Amino acid sequence: MEHKLFYPNKELSANAAVKNMNEYNKLQNFAKNDYEGFWDSFAKDKITWKKPYTKGLDDSNMPFAKWFEGGELNVSEQCIDRHLEKNGEKTAILFEGELGDIQKITYNELSRRVNKTANLLKNRYGITKGDRVVIYMPMIPEAAYMMLACARIGAIHSIVFGGFSSDAIRDRIMNAKAKLVITADGAYRKGKPYMLKPAVDEALAKGGCDSIEKVLIVKRNNQEMTLVDGRDEIYNDLIDSMSEDNEAEVMQSEDPLFLLYTSGSTGKPKGVQHNTAGYILWAQMTMEWVFDIKPADIYWCTADVGWITGHTYIVYGPLAAGATTVMYEGIPLFPDAGRWWKMIQDHKITQFYTAPTAIRMLHKIGDDEPKKYDLSSLRILGTVGEPINPEAWDWYHNKIGGGTCPIVDTWWQTETGGHMISPLPGATPIQAGCATLPIPGIMAEVIDEDGTPTPVGEKGLLCITRPWPSMIRGVWGDPERFKKSYFGDCKKDGKPVYFSGDGAMVDEKGYITITGRTDDVMNVSGHRIGSAEVEASIGNADFVAESAVISQPHDVKGESLTAFVILNLHDHGAYEDMAKEINKIIRTEVGAFSMCDRFIFVPGLPKTRSGKIMRRILRLIATDEEITQDISTLEDPSVVKAIIEATKEQS
Repeated sequence: MEHKLFYPNKELSANAAVKNMNEYNKLQNFAKNDYEGFWDSFAKDKITWKKPYTKGLDDSNMPFAKWFEGGELNVSEQCIDRHLEKNGEKTAILFEGELGDIQKITYNELSRRVNKTANLLKNRYGITKGDRVVIYMPMIPEAAYMMLACARIGAIHSIVFGGFSSDAIRDRIMNAKAKLVITADGAYRKGKPYMLKPAVDEALAKGGCDSIEKVLIVKRNNQEMTLVDGRDEIYNDLIDSMSEDNEAEVMQSEDPLFLLYTSGSTGKPKGVQHNTAGYILWAQMTMEWVFDIKPADIYWCTADVGWITGHTYIVYGPLAAGATTVMYEGIPLFPDAGRWWKMIQDHKITQFYTAPTAIRMLHKIGDDEPKKYDLSSLRILGTVGEPINPEAWDWYHNKIGGGTCPIVDTWWQTETGGHMISPLPGATPIQAGCATLPIPGIMAEVIDEDGTPTPVGEKGLLCITRPWPSMIRGVWGDPERFKKSYFGDCKKDGKPVYFSGDGAMVDEKGYITITGRTDDVMNVSGHRIGSAEVEASIGNADFVAESAVISQPHDVKGESLTAFVILNLHDHGAYEDMAKEINKIIRTEVGAFSMCDRFIFVPGLPKTRSGKIMRRILRLIATDEEITQDISTLEDPSVVKAIIEATKEQS
C-alpha cells in the first residue's frame, strides 16, 4: 500500500539544522563509516568540557559501554553557566500554573535559584557526590531547580512521578538507598488544590526507609499539612539565606546523573541509570536536530518531569540548547478543552510536543476548539509515547498545525535517554503514523533474534545494534538484570544487541513503523498481530473515539482478539452492528486474521496519569479474573468498575 508523503516546506528546510535528505544521508554515512569519529566531532563541538576526554568509546565489555572516558564536565554548567554571558536575561523557564499564574525565569535567575538550592542540599543536609535524592514533585519550577542542583553537586536524583502511590515511593527509596526526599505540599489539578506530602509520610511510615534523614518540602498550594519534628523542613523558609555562589562539582563523563525507575513485565521496577556526558550530549543534539530549536523559539513539551520525556525534553535538553522551555502545572481540560491552544496563542509557542493520547482526547472533546485561537506561531509539532493513529495524526496536522507544520513522530524509551527514530523536520518526507528513519548516529534495525534483517513489510524486533552515548548504563544495583532485560534476546554477528521490546516493520524506503510492544503482540492462527495496527484500524470507524486491543486464549486459534471500544456518540446503533462495521474495516485494512472475536463497549480505559493504557487490567477483566494490582495510581480508578459492569452487561 502506497502512503502519502508530506514534504518539508522550503522555508523551514532552508534554515533547518539538517536541510535535506542529502545532508541526512551524509551524516548517517559518516556514522556508519567512522562511528567513533562521528560522535567525537559532536562531543568536542557541543559540550563545554572542564577537561577533554581521552577515549571516545570503550565497548570492550559490552553491554557495559563507556563514552568519553577521562572527560570532566558538569551538566548544570552545560545547561546554565555557559549561557549567562550572552543570554543571561533570556527566559529559560516559562511557567504557567493551572490557575493562570505565570513566572518567567531568566537564565541569570535560574543560576541564582539553582546555586542557592545546591548550597542548601550540600551545606544543610550534607548531600555530596554520589548520594541519592528522591524527588516527588508537581510540575513547578522548583522541580527543575532540584534536578539541576543535584547535578551541580554530583548527587544522583531519582524522580518519582507525582501520581504514584506511597508504595511506589517507598520501593524507590529503598532500592536507591536515598538520603533525602524532596516534595511539595501539593499543587493544583482541575482547578483545585491536591496534596503530595501525605504520600511521602505514608511511604516513610511503612518502614524500610531508614536511609532517609530529612524531608524537604516546597510550599505550592499552602494547604495545611502535618510536619514531623526533626525530620521535615520547609524549602521556602530556608532558601533565601543561602549563598548565590556555588562552584560546580567536577564530574567524570561516566559518573551517574540520575536514576529513573521503569516498570518491567515482571518483578520490581528497574532503576534505569543514565550517566553524565553521553546523556547531555544527545539531549542537546536531538533538541537541535529533531525540534530544530532556534534562539527565538518558545518550546513546549507537555510531559511531566516524573517521566523520561520531562527529564530530557523539558529540563535538560532545552536548557542545554539555550532554549526557552515551557512548564505547565495542570491538565489540558481546565477550564475547558481550549486551555492548551490558548497557551500556544498567548506565549507564541513555536514547537509543541505531546502524546497521542492527549491528541485523541482533545479531538474527541474539543474538535472545534483550536479554530478559536491563533496557532500560527507553531512551526513544528511532535508526538511521543506511543504510535499515533492516522485519524489523530490528520486532526493534529490540519487543526493544530494548519496543514503546514511537520509532525516529528518520535520513537525512544526511558532506556535510550533521547530520540532514536524520528523525522528531521527540515529533511525527512513525513508519513502519517510512521517514525520514519533512525536519527544520524543511531543504528536502529528491524531483525530476527539471530540478527537476520526482517524482509520489507514483515514484522520483526526493533534493536539498536551499536552502543550510543545516551544509552542506559545499567539497572541500579543489579547488573545481571540489566543484561537479561535488554541484551538477552537478540544477537547480531553472534554478539548480544539492545532489544527495545518493541516490534516494527521496515518499508521499501527504509522507513520504520512501530507495531507495538512485543508483549502486546498477539499470535492468532500463527499470525503475529500488533495491537497498535488493529487499534488504528478500529479508530477509522467514525463512531469510535479510542480503543485498546488485547488477546485472550482460544482453543483453535491459540489467541483471539478482544477490543475495548470507547464511542464518540451518545446516540448510537446496536453494539452488534457496530462490531460488524469495525471488523469490516479491520478486514480491509489489516486482514481477516486480525478481526476481533469480541467487542466490549466501555465508557473509558484504565490509564496511568501519563496516558499509558494498562492492558494487564483489561486482560483480567476480559477473562473475569480478580484484579489484585494497585489501581490507585490510575488517572481515574473508578473507570475499572465501570468497565467491569459494561463487560458483564454485554457478556
